[in-house]
Amino acid sequence: MIRVRFLTPDGALAVEAEAAAGDRLLEIGQARGMPLEGTCEGQMACSTCHVIVAAEDFARLPRPSEEEEDMLDLAVGATRTSRLSCQIVLTPELDGLTVSLPSEHRDMQGR
Repeated sequence: MIRVRFLTPDGALAVEAEAAAGDRLLEIGQARGMPLEGTCEGQMACSTCHVIVAAEDFARLPRPSEEEEDMLDLAVGATRTSRLSCQIVLTPELDGLTVSLPSEHRDMQGR
């Protein structure tokens, strides 16, 4: 199992989750009640699943595609380590990944 930590914008632990290799971070977060909207269902047509990856974990992720970088340009509160959670496919190498929700996060689904 791959362990993932979700933090609130102030850095407090919101939830820890376990996932299987091949799971997408977006679905794991949603299943654990995180306010990750994912309006476009992973098609990279929105930035409602934006997360900020912990600086110490960022280099472990594959580089984002040009399309993902374009969507991150539209994300509210984007940082140098921002990613779209729909594009993070969990692998054993990502065990212990920590991400936080941006403080400007808006969840249109009310979660």
